Amino acid sequence: MATETLQSAKPGRSAEGEPIIRMESVAKWYGKFQVLADIDLTVQPGERIVICGPSGSGKSTLIRCINRLEPVQQGRIVVNGIDLTAGKRNVDAVRADVGMVFQQFNLFPHLTILQNCTLAPMRTRGLGREEAETVAMRYLTRVRIPEQARKYPSQLSGGQQQRVAIARALCMTPKIMLFDEPTSALDPEMVKEVLDTMIGLADDGMTMLCVTHEMGFARSVADRVIFMAEGRIVEQAPPAQFFGNPQHETTRKFLGQILSSNHA
Repeated sequence: MATETLQSAKPGRSAEGEPIIRMESVAKWYGKFQVLADIDLTVQPGERIVICGPSGSGKSTLIRCINRLEPVQQGRIVVNGIDLTAGKRNVDAVRADVGMVFQQFNLFPHLTILQNCTLAPMRTRGLGREEAETVAMRYLTRVRIPEQARKYPSQLSGGQQQRVAIARALCMTPKIMLFDEPTSALDPEMVKEVLDTMIGLADDGMTMLCVTHEMGFARSVADRVIFMAEGRIVEQAPPAQFFGNPQHETTRKFLGQILSSNHA
């Protein structure tokens, strides 16, 4: 019951207007295992949300459902006014507006950085090469690596490759950015440069959902922190409340573990 109460209370940057993402009673199974249960979530345009929780809690699955990388068996998902659960054409329309950055960089190794960034805009949005390259250079400059445009992914550090992955997603001019543990595959010294890039996007007003254990990022950037466990949203609150006065014992235990490990 407590979970339902917390899920119906939806703090956010804007209580007014139509949400850009709405998930209603979403449930998903892998075979007999239920990975998401009764997920209700709304996200306002420009809101920055951090999703955290123990391994296996359904965090990554939740954000992968927002662009239908994972189908759901129950419930409804509406993104930017388009019902994602109502046909393939709607899925394609939503994916055009939703950028995603994964743990692994997923860059094409045989293409240069510039080619990685221009491929989707040329094929999907119909941009000519010159226009696509202009857009790509704008976003490579935005993530502070324009000088790497002619290199190949193997010539870049992990942090640089992840920034390319962010630039590549931005080249599709998305309305929403999804980040799935974007720093977990990076060496510690490379984490800051990726987080700084994401902070810049947040400052630009991009709608963002980020699955991460980087609690410093959550404190400084998020409008709302969501805690998941066993496929459910257990607690959600603005960062000051979430970290200063968590309401659930499972949240308190998780925060105790992750904050102590971050200080170790």
